[in-house]
Amino acid sequence: MYIDEGESASLEAIGKSMEAFVGAAAAGQFAVNQHGGDAMLAAIRKMADWIADNRGRWFVLTQEPKLGSSNAAKVMKPYVQQVAVDPEGFLTQLDALAKSLSQAEAAIKQAMDNYREVDENAASRLT
Repeated sequence: MYIDEGESASLEAIGKSMEAFVGAAAAGQFAVNQHGGDAMLAAIRKMADWIADNRGRWFVLTQEPKLGSSNAAKVMKPYVQQVAVDPEGFLTQLDALAKSLSQAEAAIKQAMDNYREVDENAASRLT
């Protein structure tokens, strides 16, 4: 599958960015308040639910399509299927997105904990 990402972009960069995001949250490098965290978690869960709800329908994309018996159809059949399942294919990327969403959810929860901790520490100094 061809994705015009420009010369410096990479699909792997998204995964690495998510790992850095999770690491930053675990290290306490950022914090998110309850209101902001809840909004982000709702968006993450909505996307994850959409993927989970529709995953079964996408099985048909893993099969060679019935395009007919012409020479053009015979040439196209494996490529249409490949777009769905190759390493940069639609289904492959949806699986990667689902994993990233799970990691993002954990990072946001950690960032919310970070915020509570900072807030409680600040409040304890005031009394």
